[in-house]
Amino acid sequence: MMASQPQQKLKRIAFVSTRIAGTDGVSLEIEKWARVIERMGMECYYIAGECDRPPEISAVIPEAHFTHPKIKEITDQAFASEARTAQLSDDILWMTMVIRNKLNEALEKFRIDAMIAENALTIPMNVPLGIAIVHSVLENGIGCLAHHHDFRWERVRFLTSAIDDVLQYAFPPALPQIQHVVINSQAGEEFSRRTGLSCRIIPNVMDFDTPPPEPDDYARGFRSAIGMASDELLILQPTRVVARKGIEHSIELVKRLEPTQAKLVVTHASGDEGGAYLQRIREFASFMGVQLVFADDRIGEERGTAADGKPLYTIADAYSQADLVAYPSEYEGFGNAFLEAIYYKKPVVCNRYAIYRTDIEPCGFEPILFDGFLTQKTIAEIRRVLDNDAERQERVEHNYQVAKRFFGLDVVQQELEFALLRPQNIYRLLKHQQRAAHVFVEPRPKD
Repeated sequence: MMASQPQQKLKRIAFVSTRIAGTDGVSLEIEKWARVIERMGMECYYIAGECDRPPEISAVIPEAHFTHPKIKEITDQAFASEARTAQLSDDILWMTMVIRNKLNEALEKFRIDAMIAENALTIPMNVPLGIAIVHSVLENGIGCLAHHHDFRWERVRFLTSAIDDVLQYAFPPALPQIQHVVINSQAGEEFSRRTGLSCRIIPNVMDFDTPPPEPDDYARGFRSAIGMASDELLILQPTRVVARKGIEHSIELVKRLEPTQAKLVVTHASGDEGGAYLQRIREFASFMGVQLVFADDRIGEERGTAADGKPLYTIADAYSQADLVAYPSEYEGFGNAFLEAIYYKKPVVCNRYAIYRTDIEPCGFEPILFDGFLTQKTIAEIRRVLDNDAERQERVEHNYQVAKRFFGLDVVQQELEFALLRPQNIYRLLKHQQRAAHVFVEPRPKD
C-alpha cells in the first residue's frame, strides 16, 4: 500500500535577517514570500536588526543589524587582511552569544516552528548573526530554509578574510536541518560546486495576478515635484547609485535621444556603497550635458510629507509616470527592477547581463536590449517604441503575460509546497521530535 500524504504541520514561520525594512531587494522578497506563506495557512513573524513590520509580530535585535558599531568593527577587521587577532575571535564569540540569546528568546516568545534566514547565511555582513542562527537551529531542533540572494564569493570586498573557518561554518552552513534556496541558476551551480550541497532555485517574483492601479492625480504630481516639464521624457532608472548598475549607460542614452528633451531620474540613494561613484556619475552627466535627477528624497515607502514639507511618493508612483525604464546593470543577482518595469507595463531598455541571458531571456520577453554598450540600432528602437503607441502597448502586454506565467507568486507557492510535503524535508523543516507524527504508512492487510 502507498504511504498516506504527510500532513504539513508548520504554523509559525519566522523570517530572520539583518534588516527587514524599506525597499531593498531582500525586504521586498520577504514581503512576497510572506503573502504566499500566509495564503498557505501559516503565520509569519519577523526577527531582525531593523524591522518595519507590526511590533506584535516582530522582534528587533539591534546587534543583528550590519550597521551596529560592534558588528561594523568586526566586519572591518575580518575582511581587512588575513591576519587575525585574539580580540577579533573574542568579539565574534561574544556578539554571537548576545545575538543567539535574543534570537532564542524571540523564537520561544512567538513559538516558532521553522525559520527562513534571508541572506543572513549568505553574505557575511553580520558574521555573529550567521553563527547565532546556526546555533539556534541546532539548540532548538528547529528547521531552517536559507534563502540566498548574493554570496560572499560574488563580492570583491569579502575575498580577503581572516575568518575562513567561520565562513565555512555558517556562510552557508551544511546541516541536514537547513535547506537552501537560490534565486538564479548560475548561483545554484556555483553554490553546489563550492559547497557540495543541493539547493532549489526560486526566482524573484511579483503578484502579476493583481495588475497595478491606474495612476491618480497624486501620482501624476510626481513629475512636477522633481522638476519635470510636461513635454520632457522621464527616463527612470529604479536602482541604487552603485557602480554595477551602469548608470553611465543611461546618461549616454539620454544624450543620444537629443534633440528630444529628456531627464534621467534615479530613484535610490547609494546606500552602504560609498559616495565615489555618485560623484563620478554627477561629473559624467555634467560632461555629457544631461540633466540628472536624484529622486530618493522624494520617494518613500508610502505617500506622505517629507521633513521639508514637500510631498513623498512611492516607487509605484514613479513607475507610473515613466516614459521609459532603463535597466543597464552590468551584474544582478536576479533583476527585481526588470520585473517591476514589466509589472507597471512600461517599455524597458535592458543590458543583457549574465543572469538575464540564462534565466530571463529564454522566457520570451521583448524588451529593448543592448549587449554591453549602446548602439545606433538600440537608440532607433527606443525612438520607434516611444513614438508608436500600438507597438509600445503590444510589447508591454506581451511582457506582462510572460512574467505572469514564469514569475508570479504561484511559482513560490508551488516550490514551497513541494519542499514542505516531501517526507525527507518534513524531517528537516520540523522539530526532530515531531518526525514520527507526520509520516504514517498504512499497514499491510492480513492474508
